[in-house]
Amino acid sequence: MKPPDSRRDARKLMTDRDTSRSPLHERRAGVCLHVSALPGPFGIGELGASARAFLDAMQDMRLGVWQFLPLGPTAYGDSPYQPLSTFAGNEMLIDMGDLADRGLLDVDELAPLTALPDDRVDFGTLIPQKSQLLDTAARRFAAQSSPRQQAAFAAFVDANDALWLHDYAMFRILKARHEARPWPEWERRFRQRDPRALEELAATAAVDINAIKVQQFLFHEQWLALRTHARKRGVALFGDMPIYIALDSADAWARPQILRIDADGQPDFVAGVPPDYFSEDGQLWGNPLYAWQHHAACGYRWWIDRIRAALALMDIVRIDHFRGFAGYWAVPADASTARDGAWETGPGSALFDALRAELGEVPIVAEDLGVITPDVVALRKSQHLPGMRVLQFEIADPEFRLDSIETDSVCYTGTHDNDTTAGWFHGGPGDTRSEAEIATTRQAALNLTLGSPETIHLDLVRLALASNARLAMVPMQDFLGLGSEARFNTPGTSAGNWRWRLKAPQLTTELCDNVAGMVRNSGRSPDDPATPDTRDAP
Repeated sequence: MKPPDSRRDARKLMTDRDTSRSPLHERRAGVCLHVSALPGPFGIGELGASARAFLDAMQDMRLGVWQFLPLGPTAYGDSPYQPLSTFAGNEMLIDMGDLADRGLLDVDELAPLTALPDDRVDFGTLIPQKSQLLDTAARRFAAQSSPRQQAAFAAFVDANDALWLHDYAMFRILKARHEARPWPEWERRFRQRDPRALEELAATAAVDINAIKVQQFLFHEQWLALRTHARKRGVALFGDMPIYIALDSADAWARPQILRIDADGQPDFVAGVPPDYFSEDGQLWGNPLYAWQHHAACGYRWWIDRIRAALALMDIVRIDHFRGFAGYWAVPADASTARDGAWETGPGSALFDALRAELGEVPIVAEDLGVITPDVVALRKSQHLPGMRVLQFEIADPEFRLDSIETDSVCYTGTHDNDTTAGWFHGGPGDTRSEAEIATTRQAALNLTLGSPETIHLDLVRLALASNARLAMVPMQDFLGLGSEARFNTPGTSAGNWRWRLKAPQLTTELCDNVAGMVRNSGRSPDDPATPDTRDAP
């Protein structure tokens, strides 16, 4: 018999995924709610008791899929779509109650967090307070954790250090020492990763670096425990992945060769989208573009590692801005709006062929909203990936018919970028539509649902559930019938987003029963016979 191999066991733990079934091949329903929006006592949604309670409520509602936004650590603007790392977890989501139960924190030390609002995330107050507590807990872990926990931590480090963990820890240390400035503004020796400077930092900041690695271990350990609970409740985890990475990220700093940036981190062109539904000037995201020739020459290794890491945490991956793989909007780095961009050709099928060769069939959903050209549709269909249909967009088309939604798709009432259904129906603050357009869309929604203004949120939910799409997804706010005050994000704005939170009393027995009834009536309950739906299958 071979001796136990902690490195092998750790890698298996971090890459294990349930391949016995896929909601993308069964008729199922789910809910969209980011982890930060969960209820809980410590100022932000976390990975512990409140997340498990939400999964329990999902089982009561007969919902089989939980979709959330990217899980990476956030920075300026608090956007999950501009994370400081594509591999690291957001430390702000670590469950503090669990750390107190382990003896890593005293209950009294958590008092400042319990004083924070419970209906929204106050990032400006939360982040410094929680960061200090997490640092304290990590240092105590290093000093007093059990041999078993130390062994598990060592295995985690061994499995992840070379790929991303050590670079991430170094990045966070350097960012703090440079007053949180982006890495292209750091000292030249650190900006350009001088080996001697990095070796010196690793030696002099070893304790601080280890504390950051412990926090990542705690995040991943808690997440894997949550994933185990999700499987017990019959819930698949559906995560979001931005196509681009942030310039100010550990990934860009550690591997600048994967991007179109110079030695000092300056891009020639940046990402965005042309004028669309959300913005007359388009959206200027500012992310650096990929050096696709480099990726091709390396067999798309970085992308394979990225998708593999994502599948260690979730069952389904939605890649945001899928159309960028066919063609992407490149905007000069000095442009003031996205209007000045132009289309460039993406990697196409070569990337997905490389993923499949290494990882097998990968459960990916293509976010194919916005300006979609025939080449984007051809790429998605050639790779047998379901796309998205959003009813708030579809209903604006006078020729829309519900039966036009293909089985091989995911149907949403709205997404995190939309207003809530109630807000959309009545025309919320900042709505880009004219009063006439709002009135026309409102009437079209009533004609299509045969509902009423008072019940439009549930009427649209029923419409999504009744569609042919194998998977129907509904934001939590729409199940609750909330208005624009509960909108999660407004594209093109940088203030007030990502803050809304669910309150535990809102998950009533009546709500769960009502949702369960709608799910059962649409034939999407996990209790139904799991007969794969092959209509329109690729």
